[in-house]
Amino acid sequence: MALFDLASKIEGKPLYRYLSERYGDGQPDDSVFVYAAGGYYAPGKTLTDLQDEMRGFLDLGYDVVKMKIGGADLVEDLRRIEGVIDVLDGDGSRLAVDVNGRFDLNTALEYGRAIEPYGLFWYEEIGDPLDYHLNATVAEYYTGSIATGENLFSLQDARNLIRYGGLRPDRDTIQVDPALSYGLVEYLRIQDMLRQHGWSSRRCIPHGGHQFSLHIAAALKLGGNESYPGEFQPTGGFADDAVVEKSRVGLTETPGIGFESKAAFHKVLRALHS
Repeated sequence: MALFDLASKIEGKPLYRYLSERYGDGQPDDSVFVYAAGGYYAPGKTLTDLQDEMRGFLDLGYDVVKMKIGGADLVEDLRRIEGVIDVLDGDGSRLAVDVNGRFDLNTALEYGRAIEPYGLFWYEEIGDPLDYHLNATVAEYYTGSIATGENLFSLQDARNLIRYGGLRPDRDTIQVDPALSYGLVEYLRIQDMLRQHGWSSRRCIPHGGHQFSLHIAAALKLGGNESYPGEFQPTGGFADDAVVEKSRVGLTETPGIGFESKAAFHKVLRALHS
């Protein structure tokens, strides 16, 4: 990541333009779809607190939000889901739910049956990331969108997901994180594999919510990028002057990744360097 930042700085170009010229078609996206991830469980956090958190995301310009499920029982989680859908004007397609890999097969199917009528944006990381049989079985019965892949770090893992995980290229989403999957070079190999298996790059929305993957999303014409407006600071998030409008964010022309445009993070980097 640091070397790509340096190389694009030497050429005086923002990273997404540098990458598009070398690994894309030279015509990067000028804005990227982003959704706001949050909705964590916390001691004393009420449904009203969760709803207020989601309203805050909407006020920041996000149309699509994500919340955690699986940390409570099904009845409570359905109450939480319905509470957030109320904030979204009753539109379940604007809500993604994330299990963080905790369900066994029976629980995954039970939740799938319960949430399918909501028409959610996606049902994420349902079971163990390497349990391809579980994922394939859920995909057989759950007609909505499934998202997974953030805990896969190699071409071989991603290829096995495509071969054995039951994912459907017309509706499901691959979340492999370029910064975690042995870097951009390995991620480019994964993209090539996906094309060979009939997948569009638009079905890829990286996990992470940081500037590096945002540049890659624009350069390689991915389907979007995660965003953490209220978490993982100062590393998470985008440039300080980035504006999210209708769940899309533009990119800056700052050379390189643009850490300099995120003041709090840049301050930490300078302190480490000194």
